[in-house]
Amino acid sequence: MADLSYPPDYLTSRILYRDGLMLVIDKPAGLPVHARPGASQGARGKGPAGDNLENYFDALRFGLPRPPALAHRLDRDTTGCLVLGRHPKALRKLGRLFAEGRIDKTYWAITRGAPQRPSGSIRARLVKTPRGKGWIMAVADEESDAGQAAVTTYRTLTRRDGLSFIEAKPKTGRTHQIRAHLAHIGAPILGDPQYGDLQHGNLTPDGRAAPMMLHARRIVIPISNAKPPVVVEAPPPDAMAALLAVMKDGGQPE
Repeated sequence: MADLSYPPDYLTSRILYRDGLMLVIDKPAGLPVHARPGASQGARGKGPAGDNLENYFDALRFGLPRPPALAHRLDRDTTGCLVLGRHPKALRKLGRLFAEGRIDKTYWAITRGAPQRPSGSIRARLVKTPRGKGWIMAVADEESDAGQAAVTTYRTLTRRDGLSFIEAKPKTGRTHQIRAHLAHIGAPILGDPQYGDLQHGNLTPDGRAAPMMLHARRIVIPISNAKPPVVVEAPPPDAMAALLAVMKDGGQPE
């Protein structure tokens, strides 16, 4: 196991919801959800190279014979609601719900610039495209059938000083979907190292350590046919909460 950035029981204090089937944790920024082959610590990472959330799952057994496992993914610098299945049967059920689009996900984003339309639906296919030593999810030409269909609905909640506070709902679950879609409509996410400020060279060297302002705010999971859906919300991280407070104080509501 890699050296840990935090105590082994770090995630126990970040549990937002727990039952016999699943856990929902408040994912911190700066840690990938799992190890990737050949991954090394980048300039934006914190703590030892190679650390990831799965290193902390053993403390989340709560009496079960094995640790929970990821039911879906969030990007390394995205914060908020992350769902874990507590055993294989639960993981299969959660996997079906995610695959069928039955889990409702709400994200908060702070962007530089504003969409031309304050609310709407983004329908733009995404194609994995090499860039430098890595890759991005590029928006395909409108007439192309390349890549994967992707749909995101959004609404602008507040604008101030060239920034926008946007609520986004991905209707499909493509890699980097919200990040690529918001950049596509002229509202790249603040601090995004691939689609946002860093891409356009707007940050100073010190600003390269700034957190990415994308947060998985709310998730609604219809895990049981006999009970109401499980609704979980994650509070915004401190940096986002502080910026939202400034924006809401004298901002322009849409």
